[in-house]
Amino acid sequence: MCVRLGREGHPAEIINTDSMVVYRGMDIGTATPTLSEQRAVKHHLVSIRDVTEPFSIVGMQTLARQATDDCLSRGVIPVLVGGSALYTKAVIDEMAVPPTDPKVRARWQKRLDAEGPEALHEELARRDPRAAESILPGNGRRIVRALEVIELTGSFAATIPDGTYHWPATVQIGLELPREDMDRRIEQRVDQMWDDGLVDEVRALDDVGLRDGLTARRALGYRQVLEFLDGDYDEDEARRRTVTATRRFARKQLMWYRRDERIEWFNALDPDLDDKVVTRVLTALSGDEED
Repeated sequence: MCVRLGREGHPAEIINTDSMVVYRGMDIGTATPTLSEQRAVKHHLVSIRDVTEPFSIVGMQTLARQATDDCLSRGVIPVLVGGSALYTKAVIDEMAVPPTDPKVRARWQKRLDAEGPEALHEELARRDPRAAESILPGNGRRIVRALEVIELTGSFAATIPDGTYHWPATVQIGLELPREDMDRRIEQRVDQMWDDGLVDEVRALDDVGLRDGLTARRALGYRQVLEFLDGDYDEDEARRRTVTATRRFARKQLMWYRRDERIEWFNALDPDLDDKVVTRVLTALSGDEED
């Protein structure tokens, strides 16, 4: 699409909004754009962090908005690609994200690992009963985040976007597949990851501190391979668990995206998909849309 837009006289650049593609060396498991793809179209926020560094929604919001504003200032179309629904909304919608502190989060994470989510949920209930009511006792990740925010700000309040775009001219495009096609492609994708050497990639990243990265170590595929390397189960089980977890994640994200009525959906298998998406973007640029 970006190449086509360039040929039409509208240069475009890609801004990654996937929290795992930002990591150096996590190429196979995240389908990081290849060097040839990055030469064909300029990419932002790709392979910019070491796996030992935490990366938060605050960081994505800040860096992606800076990259988008830079494109707009140069007359370039910013094409934001990838990421969970929460990360996408944090970038494109007016949304205040609570602050984060890696040291504070690491301290609470250490307690989670030692005591378990139920014990931390009791701590959360003592500090902020309303926050505890909104978070399940088994959701350790959200409990840690809530305790981090409470320590930094004094209270925990989830901010729900009201549907106001940060950039008014934003166009959201979604690609849809029948569930059976999506499930089949996920399994094929995981098989390809293994064939391309995911296990060796994880071994190499483990040597440079992958386990120390609070964010990177949780990536789909990487977490399962680390558990396989630890002897928790065999390699076939690691592959199977990666497929299952990826399918679950994809369905959850699709559910959240479906709630956003501003997204315009296109059939991912349509042979004319590129033409239709480019036409839609050019229509938006021409200002010929109906009110």
